[in-house]
Amino acid sequence: MKVPRYYLVKNEILALIADLEPGDVVPTERELAERFGTSRTTVRQAISELVVEGRLERTQGRGTFVARPKLMQVRQLTSFSQDLAEEGWRPGSRILSITTEPAAGELCRRLQVDPGTPVHRVERLRTQAGEPIALEVAHVPGPLPGLREELEARGSLYRSLGEAYGREVEAVEDVVETVLAEPLTANLLGVDTGLPLLLVHRTAWDSKGTVVEWTRSQFRGDRFRFVARQRLDDRAHPAAAAAGG
Repeated sequence: MKVPRYYLVKNEILALIADLEPGDVVPTERELAERFGTSRTTVRQAISELVVEGRLERTQGRGTFVARPKLMQVRQLTSFSQDLAEEGWRPGSRILSITTEPAAGELCRRLQVDPGTPVHRVERLRTQAGEPIALEVAHVPGPLPGLREELEARGSLYRSLGEAYGREVEAVEDVVETVLAEPLTANLLGVDTGLPLLLVHRTAWDSKGTVVEWTRSQFRGDRFRFVARQRLDDRAHPAAAAAGG
């Protein structure tokens, strides 16, 4: 089987950066092309794949650097904030908007509510140490007076639901797929348009089986990977560590 030249160069670059630390600078495309005896176009393709895979980071006007390890969440029934904090990261979020809309169409099906039921739409930019890493849109049914204030005070949607409104999350289901970053999303996340993102649809239930949340989150594919754990004898709703909260 013939192996593409860029793939060989990609492996050469991986070997080159194996002993480097996150943030270390990588030689320029011209330097790498000379080192490996190939064209800059081939080097550029190899670097582009390594950026998508989260092994390298490119900053306009500064160069290419060894990427930090991907953030990984391995717990179930926990929020985004809890997952990152417990792994030593510094989670944060910026509320972009909180609105109330009547449920219709897909929202009725996802939240299992009647048409016209008031639903809170919470759009947030999730961050780690100030770096944008996910765009999240949560839909939460029912009356939630003072939601913005409660959410700003606690930082976590799950904590707010539990402590302020008595809505404890007992089970979640995550559906994970990939999408390409559209221009507006890419701008908010500070990435190139077309970068692969992890799209996570999360549904959360309380102990009575009532849906308390449906969230659509887009995570930077170069910064995240997800690991799901489930006991084989667990017959509850399947859960995967991912977005939400």
